[in-house]
Amino acid sequence: MAVAAAALVVSTGAVATVAAEPAGAEPVSWEKCGPAELSGVPITQRHLFRCATYPVPIDHDDPAKGTLDLAMMRRAATNPDERIGSLFLNPGGPGGSGYARPTTAVDRFDPEVLERFDIVGFDPRGVNRSDPLRCFKSAKQAERVLDRISSVPVTDEQIGTTVDAYQDYGEACAKNAGELLRHMSTKDVARDLDLMRQAVGDEQLNYVGSSYGTLLGATYVNLFPEHSRAIVLDGNVDPQLRTADGVQYDRERAQGFELALDGFLQRCAENPRKCAFAEGDPRAKFDEIRDHLREGPITMPDGAEVTLDQFTDSTGSALYDPAKFRQLATDLQSLHRQLHPEPGLVPELLTLLTVPTSLGRLDADSDYVDDSYFAVNCSDKPIPHDPDRVADTAAEWEAESPTFGRTQAFSDVAGCSLWPETDPDVHSGPWAHQAENPVLLFGNRYDPATQYEFSRRMEQQLGNARLVTVDAHGHCILGRSSCADTITADYLVDLRVPEPGQTCQPDAQPFN
Repeated sequence: MAVAAAALVVSTGAVATVAAEPAGAEPVSWEKCGPAELSGVPITQRHLFRCATYPVPIDHDDPAKGTLDLAMMRRAATNPDERIGSLFLNPGGPGGSGYARPTTAVDRFDPEVLERFDIVGFDPRGVNRSDPLRCFKSAKQAERVLDRISSVPVTDEQIGTTVDAYQDYGEACAKNAGELLRHMSTKDVARDLDLMRQAVGDEQLNYVGSSYGTLLGATYVNLFPEHSRAIVLDGNVDPQLRTADGVQYDRERAQGFELALDGFLQRCAENPRKCAFAEGDPRAKFDEIRDHLREGPITMPDGAEVTLDQFTDSTGSALYDPAKFRQLATDLQSLHRQLHPEPGLVPELLTLLTVPTSLGRLDADSDYVDDSYFAVNCSDKPIPHDPDRVADTAAEWEAESPTFGRTQAFSDVAGCSLWPETDPDVHSGPWAHQAENPVLLFGNRYDPATQYEFSRRMEQQLGNARLVTVDAHGHCILGRSSCADTITADYLVDLRVPEPGQTCQPDAQPFN
């Protein structure tokens, strides 16, 4: 078996290069990537990239059930003589494709990180290029089911149609997804990750996980503490709550979206010259639009029709990215003007709020379709198989989270209540890891998908961890804050941990 260089942390915090001897995993066979896979990468940098597929057991406890192939991409360290090891990335989701993540690493990491680490992206099991989990035999079959699901069903008819579609979805998965459906938990992915670590020749894992990827990182550091070197978690889940009570976790997720929405509206009101929605009371205007849409769609002068589903999904999506806040404000103002028309004043055309809605609930961008999202969440998150309760749950959550409570209830709570019983192998604690080095955490104060309180709980639950608070809007921060990026580089390269209570600012605040 080939021997590769890996990093050994010594007591001074310095890094020495030694020979690693991975056991139990064959090395990765890297090959040239296809041109389409490196789209957007400058010609002068393409020599750094290699691609591979790597086999792992479908069932780690019973290898006789066969293997599946994980798709991997590597961006080589640009200073190989000072190479520390590999840095594995996961963008979240669950179900987010991390395969091409190395092609955009220059946008997320300081140059020193790219010099000292091979950057490795991969699609987790069942995702995109890694033997995607499929519940349907054709796209048409999927559309016949998924097109009946409303993300914010309000009427009895909408609720009944949505629940019936989720039942058909679960039955299709039970029929078509095969053995992989029973092995989609985060623990399964963490065990895959440990095999990949060995396969690239590293004694210890270096890892950056975003959003759902923080659960993967927290799971790995607890399953394999002795193999954990530097673990960075950005936009944290609450691992204990997520794996103990999926219903309460999603209820608090809805509350996080509401907090982010409040932050957006408040910042808009404070910047009247740069926020088109600032005139009057932005909160009251937003609520008026939402409540009107509960009764029926709004038709714009160009014929574009905005539904409650589109409005809720598109608003939630825009809250992930502060760069979209100005356009979101412009669209909201156009909708409000359409409700209160003035002679000679034509509302601007909508840009964000007419995007077609879909079932996609990923906390990461995706341009493909597989069924890994529910396969993972319905494995990890305990949710009762009680679909008759979902409508009441939605009403309760809507009362406290008027914009996002109902849509959260009709996502995982509804879908998982009708998901096939799979009896997955899940790590649900303990979370206080025994790794030598602290885990580095980042949490945005106005993160919609993983509210700041979740990051505080992650720090407490891991024990040996250090949280950096970022006074930022949007979901996750790396690549958008020079302060956070520098702290990350210092930690990954030299294992320097920031002082307790460290706070960072983003490079740009919305409406500035």
